[in-house]
Amino acid sequence: MKPSAYSPNYDKLREWLKSCREEKGLTIRAVSDEWGRHHSIVGKLEQNRRRIDIIEFVEYCRILGIDPHEGLEILIASSARSRKSRT
Repeated sequence: MKPSAYSPNYDKLREWLKSCREEKGLTIRAVSDEWGRHHSIVGKLEQNRRRIDIIEFVEYCRILGIDPHEGLEILIASSARSRKSRT
């Protein structure tokens, strides 16, 4: 079984974060500058090459000006769909 960082549920969260960033017209470098992290970290988070922990997730959402609850709802819904498809 693949680790959760590489699960389809996690992919939904990554897709949401990336689309929100793009909708705001922000580049990976702009987010990384605001965050004080190297741009490769942001790129790896969006490209499924690095796990994002809950504190990073909340901070990423703050930088983008989005509600982290929305991202959690995406994870919850995706997880529920995954469970239903397994039964």
